[in-house]
Amino acid sequence: MTGSLCYGLSLPSVVVGAAILLRLVSGSSGNLVFEVQNKFKFNGRDSSLSELRSHDARRHGRLLSAINLQLGGNGNPSETGLYFARISIGTPPKDYYVQVDTGSDILWVNCAGCSKCPVKSDLGIKLTLYNVNESSTGDMVTCDQDFCTSTDNGPLPNCKPNLLCQYNVAYGDGSSTSGYFVKDSVHLDRVTGNLQSSTSNRSIVFGCGNKQSGEFDSSSAALDGILGFGQANSSVLSQLATSGIVKKIFAHCLDGKKGGGIFAIGDIVQPEVKTTPLVPNQPHYNVVMKAVEVGGDVLQLPTDVFDTGTQRGTIIDSGTTLAYLPEEVYDPMLKKILDKQPQLKLYTVEEQFTCFKYLESVDDAFPEVTFHFEGSLTMKVYPHEYLFKISEDAWCFGWQSSGLQSKDGKDTTLLGDLVLSNKLVLYDLENQAIGWTEYNCSSTITVKDSTTGAMYRVGAYDIGSTSTLIARRILMFLLLFASMLHALL
Repeated sequence: MTGSLCYGLSLPSVVVGAAILLRLVSGSSGNLVFEVQNKFKFNGRDSSLSELRSHDARRHGRLLSAINLQLGGNGNPSETGLYFARISIGTPPKDYYVQVDTGSDILWVNCAGCSKCPVKSDLGIKLTLYNVNESSTGDMVTCDQDFCTSTDNGPLPNCKPNLLCQYNVAYGDGSSTSGYFVKDSVHLDRVTGNLQSSTSNRSIVFGCGNKQSGEFDSSSAALDGILGFGQANSSVLSQLATSGIVKKIFAHCLDGKKGGGIFAIGDIVQPEVKTTPLVPNQPHYNVVMKAVEVGGDVLQLPTDVFDTGTQRGTIIDSGTTLAYLPEEVYDPMLKKILDKQPQLKLYTVEEQFTCFKYLESVDDAFPEVTFHFEGSLTMKVYPHEYLFKISEDAWCFGWQSSGLQSKDGKDTTLLGDLVLSNKLVLYDLENQAIGWTEYNCSSTITVKDSTTGAMYRVGAYDIGSTSTLIARRILMFLLLFASMLHALL
């Protein structure tokens, strides 16, 4: 879904996007890592195809702006859809499972006394309500404090002593969260050597949610909250950078082959990554796309199809599972791909996915797709990445038409995990650039201690789910049943 995002007194416009469950790990002198778990699975998997689209629809209604994390799950749409992480907050510390979003700003968790907060999760995780009174380091944030006035771009009207700094976020899908800001210790694992870390903590301002609605009050795939890593001053990333803990640089590498991956904050020195400029004054990670190439042939497209503007442009978004293209791009691209296999018999699954039967290697039979960006940066997507299995002999396209997803976003290109997996994606907010390179996401990357100059390796993680989601198994059974029924017709 694509929809408008509204905030209350204390927040600028924010988009809550990428869903990654993490275990927060901090890097020495500015390098952090997290454990992340994917929320959806396919191909022996625990989710239906429509859930991927539904997740993306909800996500597109809460998009805005961008730590280092230990990853779990899988960025490939045929294997996973979302990632989540575990963070520890308070004194004594308690664990919370949150979505990590490169498209939103604030961190918020459900709090004691919350109205309509979920009490259980089908993800097999234990939900915990935060209580500021149970933490010796926790404190309320009032409306006259700097954090509150800065996020609202000035003094708040009718602010009185001891009046709490409140937030209110409404999403395009009808979901909403509201509450007040608190300040407490967030525990981070500092990188102290090659594949080594030690725990430290930093005081962070975050939202204490006391009322949820829509998707947030459902036990299906419920989490404790959302961890945003946008560019606004209210984000955890900005707070850490302002205090000199990290640079505003982070990277993720989603392993679409083995699951898990790497998510780190700090000065990433290896692998080297070529970048393209971020479009200035945009709430998302917008870039300028120049062309689309299929099997070596550049598509002839309208000259303005990738222009940036209101509900237009190209967005890099790890919170989106699939990839969405304007019809002017989607139609000729899909036709060009299918021209290589004219004998295929296509059919539709769940009224939205184009699928077909095929037993041979898709990499040998279908063309690569290459996106070209400003600054001569390219992104190559292989057939095994844009196609995914729903059974042993059936494949579906991960490409989607933006117009079918949302009328408001019909001219927007959204590149999600479908194309970002198996790449080290670098967000360099210090230089307002983003880039990527093909990489083995089950290996290591190297970060630099900005104080000592020491180089440390950070490894991949996979904090797999502790239980199987029965409901998603049923959905997958129904999906496979539909596929087998089609084969009999």
